[in-house]
Amino acid sequence: MQVFVTGASGWIGSAVVDELIADGHEVVGLARSDASAATLAAKGALVRRGDLDDLHGLRAGALEADAVVHLANKHDFHDMAATNAAERAATETLGAALEGTGKPFLLASGLAGVAPGRLATEHDPSPFHGPGSARGGSENLLLEHTARGVHAVAVRFSPTTHGVGDRGFTGVLTSIARAEGVSGYPGDGSTRWAAAHVRDAARVVALGLTKAPAGSRLHAVAEEGITTREIAEAIGAALDLPVAPVAPQDVAGHFGWIGGFFALDMAASSALTREVLGWTPTGPTLLADIAAGAYTG
Repeated sequence: MQVFVTGASGWIGSAVVDELIADGHEVVGLARSDASAATLAAKGALVRRGDLDDLHGLRAGALEADAVVHLANKHDFHDMAATNAAERAATETLGAALEGTGKPFLLASGLAGVAPGRLATEHDPSPFHGPGSARGGSENLLLEHTARGVHAVAVRFSPTTHGVGDRGFTGVLTSIARAEGVSGYPGDGSTRWAAAHVRDAARVVALGLTKAPAGSRLHAVAEEGITTREIAEAIGAALDLPVAPVAPQDVAGHFGWIGGFFALDMAASSALTREVLGWTPTGPTLLADIAAGAYTG
């Protein structure tokens, strides 16, 4: 099938494009820049130029495709209101274009706030509703389209989807440790992050396109929960830096915008996802990636 992918040249999106092409799908990737367009073309994907603010282009891409995978996000952590508004507008536009078609619409979501203090499962609903909520409430907005003839599937990615070349949250934490001369962890370091290697996460998307039931939630989670202290210790060992706790009142000052996120408990199960998709993660663990130099090379 022809699959329209937003965020196609991003960290997870690049791996998803590879998986989809390997499975025999034709990929049309949304590209904002000449460099992104060239990268996608080199992979064998078709290119649609545009970005998340080009709602007309998003609608056209969805109408022309057999399925949509929406991975793009502005990730402007200094202006989350604008980021969330763009995410909601894009989800509304893509969903409206697909209404009544029965076409698959997979959307990237997250685990933040889903089940703090315990393992989140695929049965747990997102607590975020409405335009002013996290991600613009896009997961719940997406799933509402199931009743409107859209094969909607939410894919919740781990707080760290890791691997060589990752500039995401673990990369940010590594940069902070370098700058501060110490690898810190918030409080007592007992809060947990789920994790998955980028290739494993991409495989969830590719399998979900054809195997996930409409209205379902998938968890791209290989490891249920790694404590923030363990993450800090691995970064410290990789950088040959001391490891130390950061008091709750100092977290924002030490870590900046990522501090509150690093302090969240985001552990999750993927038991149902594995059962439904027949998916088994095969990539290295987060701590193994850090130890092997994925973030220090």
